[in-house]
Amino acid sequence: MNNLLLPLLLLVVVAVPLVLGTRKQKKQQAAQQDLQKSIAPGDRVMTTSGLYGTVADASGDDTIDIEIAPGVVTTWLRIAVREKIAPAVETDETETETDSDETVGGVASTSSASEAPVQESISDEGEKSGAQIAPPLEHGKK
Repeated sequence: MNNLLLPLLLLVVVAVPLVLGTRKQKKQQAAQQDLQKSIAPGDRVMTTSGLYGTVADASGDDTIDIEIAPGVVTTWLRIAVREKIAPAVETDETETETDSDETVGGVASTSSASEAPVQESISDEGEKSGAQIAPPLEHGKK
């Protein structure tokens, strides 16, 4: 009984992670295939090389055309698309301006005067905690 227990235990310890790993990989492959099939003109995408662009033409089975700059269209394989990028939501500036107005004693006052010192302190902190520049290397000197 003990002779069979150790090999059986080793088999279970090795087999279970392999089975679970392959299931996860199959799910990821299916999700990637669904993404590649759902690409349509006008979608913002990112390629596997990190290039962002807008799909100009997706009529090919294996290739798509991506506009990377106004008037610059390149052809890519569909499998090179890593993900769709959600378009940036622009906020209406008039809403933020009206939210910052405060009424004190019936008189409307803006809080922009009180915000100015806060912005200066933020920029001062950014300079202190920012990246430091290393001195230039002196080649040939030891």
